[in-house]
Amino acid sequence: MILEIVVLVVKILLLVAILMGGFAYTMLLERRLLGFFQLRLGPNRVGPGGMLQPIADALKMMLKEDMMPAGADSFVYRLAPVIAGFAALSVDAVIPFGAPIHLLGLTISLDIANPSIGLLLAFALSSLGVYGIVLGGWASQNKYSLLGGIRATAQIISYELAMGLSVMGVLLMSHTANLEGIVLAQKAQGWFWLPQIVPFLIFMVTAIAETNRTPFDLPEAESELVAGYHTEYSGMRFALYYVAEYINMITQSGLIVTLFFGGWLGPSFLPPIIWYFIKVIIAIFVFVWIRATLPRFRYDKLMSFGWKILLPIAFLYFVGTAAFVSGVL
Repeated sequence: MILEIVVLVVKILLLVAILMGGFAYTMLLERRLLGFFQLRLGPNRVGPGGMLQPIADALKMMLKEDMMPAGADSFVYRLAPVIAGFAALSVDAVIPFGAPIHLLGLTISLDIANPSIGLLLAFALSSLGVYGIVLGGWASQNKYSLLGGIRATAQIISYELAMGLSVMGVLLMSHTANLEGIVLAQKAQGWFWLPQIVPFLIFMVTAIAETNRTPFDLPEAESELVAGYHTEYSGMRFALYYVAEYINMITQSGLIVTLFFGGWLGPSFLPPIIWYFIKVIIAIFVFVWIRATLPRFRYDKLMSFGWKILLPIAFLYFVGTAAFVSGVL
């Protein structure tokens, strides 16, 4: 029992360390890739090839003055970034990033928790992040921040419906909501991205909207709302929102890989965990590529696209998959 608790604590610490390191160097990777796409230099001064730039950024944020607007609700203002950061970190607890390993007589699963409803729990935890955004926007007592929070709420509601429907086909084909079970089902049936190509594309689009990234970055559109919900934040509280955004991108990449690309499955010449991280890095690259390529949506077009295009297509494909799996087609 004590050994199992020690293993659990070590896994939690390792996961947090991997996510924080992943955030730092995903941010650096994005800045370098954006420089490449825009024919300019990215960060290249701090350390060899700019590799120490995340450390410099962290020091800068820690040394920034932590300011609070005079009319802000102090408790909610301080709490909101913590909610956003906690929600971002917690989702990864149920995502398996490798096959179980055998060590010290124990079978150790490479996840923190492995519930039978892992996918539903991942969706529930990821949806909590919007509370941090909307509460931060409201507590700041700034009209631009409030508008950013309201936009984030409407965007999450609109796109989570299509996201939920887009994975129904995966649940029907794998006969489980357990994320490890979904990966093992792909070992028997083949990766789900091909038979579920339309839901995969819908999930990819809604994942970008869930993370508030270009072209769906309306909650913080600097050309309209200064910086949206985090206009009034500075120092480490601003950094927490920044961390949450990038960890959400890593998390959504992990879900894409787990649901549609076989998770840790791959040829035997590399360990399963290495295949998982390679796939996640490719998914992150696509997120950055889309940011560098597409302009921001107009807000009414954003809403229209979610309700009038993504949601009906996801529903129709779900109905077709259900008919095929049940033998009607």
